[in-house]
Amino acid sequence: MKGDRVEIVVDAGDTTRTYEVVASRAGRRVETAVRRGVVEVSEVTRNGSVVRTARFMATRVLALVEQPVPREDGSEKAAQSGRPLREDPES
Repeated sequence: MKGDRVEIVVDAGDTTRTYEVVASRAGRRVETAVRRGVVEVSEVTRNGSVVRTARFMATRVLALVEQPVPREDGSEKAAQSGRPLREDPES
């Protein structure tokens, strides 16, 4: 979803560097994968096409922080209010 972010903190020798990958448009999401010693963070469209990818050596990554956009969903609102999701039909 637009606004999803992943922050990557990497050891750069004498200092640390922070990189950020953001889902920049509506319908895009950010996916993370760790494969064969490489951390990949990709911005992906609805149909699965990769728009951009950031790759880091897993041994250098200090932190990987996923920050999803808070979503307001109808089912979450009903659960928070204490009401049942569906009334039982009378027979």
